[in-house]
Amino acid sequence: MSKVGIIGASGYTGAELLRLCAGHPDLTVELATGDSQVGTAVADLYPSLAAAYPGLVFQTYDPADVEGLDLIFLGLPHGASQAIVPDLLKRVPHVVDLAADFRLKDPAMYPQWYGDEHAAPELLEQFVYGLPELFRDDLAGAAAIAVPGCYPTAANLALAPLVHFGLIETTGIIVDAASGVSGAGRPPKPNTTFCTVDEDFTAYGLLDHRHTPEMEVVLGTQVLFTPHLAPMNRGILATCYARPIGETSTEAVMAAMHDAYDDEPFVVVSDRSPSTKATLGSNTAHVTGRHDLRTGWVVAICAIDNLVKGASGQAVQCANLALGLPEGAGLPTAGLYP
Repeated sequence: MSKVGIIGASGYTGAELLRLCAGHPDLTVELATGDSQVGTAVADLYPSLAAAYPGLVFQTYDPADVEGLDLIFLGLPHGASQAIVPDLLKRVPHVVDLAADFRLKDPAMYPQWYGDEHAAPELLEQFVYGLPELFRDDLAGAAAIAVPGCYPTAANLALAPLVHFGLIETTGIIVDAASGVSGAGRPPKPNTTFCTVDEDFTAYGLLDHRHTPEMEVVLGTQVLFTPHLAPMNRGILATCYARPIGETSTEAVMAAMHDAYDDEPFVVVSDRSPSTKATLGSNTAHVTGRHDLRTGWVVAICAIDNLVKGASGQAVQCANLALGLPEGAGLPTAGLYP
């Protein structure tokens, strides 16, 4: 068994990591920190985890507590990982960060998109971008992994085959994506209360959402990204539009997706229009594509569970690769329904 710790375990991604690790045959959680919930039993904050963690209590982070662990998951707010990762990398063999702190290689992008200078720019090159379907070889045995954002995961999975096979222009790509409210995190906010979100559908982050550079860097394209908040707990649906290079067809678009993903355990390619509910609780992405003869546009669509394939499930998938375990260990492929 590999011993793991979760720093920042009291948020939604931390709770999802606890849930997935509880069903993992090769991972055991030895440490769960949550500075805002110190002294609170995991079972009291998340009764859904009571059977799996009857005695586990959220602790204050102490660097000495990670000694002897095989891997650390970081579920902290943006900016917090930068302060502790330099020390963590000296103490544990593997660090998997779910925040955006080490996703971008160019330190100049952080003040532009995140508003602050990076505190540890010398470490950016050490981190592997944790999207296994695109970077699997780099993730095997990796010591430092930056898990992608939920929106970039959906958009990159939808568009990557079309870029790779030269089917679409790399400028003027449009990504329209909607997320469930859990993507905003557990702490209450005025724009995520029930009365605000219920019966509403809102675009936000117009023109400057911080996930934009992730999409552009991974795909090597120009992207106009507009996120939306949908009145649901979980899920992301990304609908992406691009201009084709030369003549193409729906058959060619789908052939590219099948070629890219038919051997992938966590991607379903289908003529069906992807549904967020089909992904609920699973680590599986559902994708499809079309070419519209009338307007000339290519459309690529991806649905994921933002807390699983969009965050904690993908983190476990990366951890499996880093630790030399079966990639799919502990990860559900089937969604919950109804």
